[in-house]
Amino acid sequence: MEGVRITFERMADRRPVETLVERDDGVVFSMRGAGGGAALPHDLVHALVERSLLVPDGIWGCIADGVVWRSMRHVSGRQPPHAAERSERLKRERAARIQAAEGVADLVGRLARKEPVLAGEVPASGKSAEALAVAAEELVAAGRRWADLEPGMTWAVEWDHRPGRRR
Repeated sequence: MEGVRITFERMADRRPVETLVERDDGVVFSMRGAGGGAALPHDLVHALVERSLLVPDGIWGCIADGVVWRSMRHVSGRQPPHAAERSERLKRERAARIQAAEGVADLVGRLARKEPVLAGEVPASGKSAEALAVAAEELVAAGRRWADLEPGMTWAVEWDHRPGRRR
């Protein structure tokens, strides 16, 4: 597998965001996630930051590779043999990288909101200060775009493993 198409539905108020996840292998899931209303959903923040910073094995890279989180419900498509075992194995093998992706998304979110960032956090992220600043600027623009969507409207993101490739 190489990528996923993620379609986020803008909900009214603070209701959980409804997300459709379509993997390249034809398997489709639905997900309910944090966020809602005018606030940029947590999973969309991850998709945008991981794509901007070319993070191949964060939350969305894991999903592209076959990880199924508890928040995901199978909708259609035939899952590969031993899909559940593969998902659990990948979660264990990539636990540190998944945690790092959470940290980077949080860091970029704080930069976008102009919140204080500790001096050691930027080098610890493994990304340059310039790359983080660009990702934060993209997140600010995305926040404006998301807030402009009416409830019921959607925003689709293509996430791909191959560095630099956006479909």
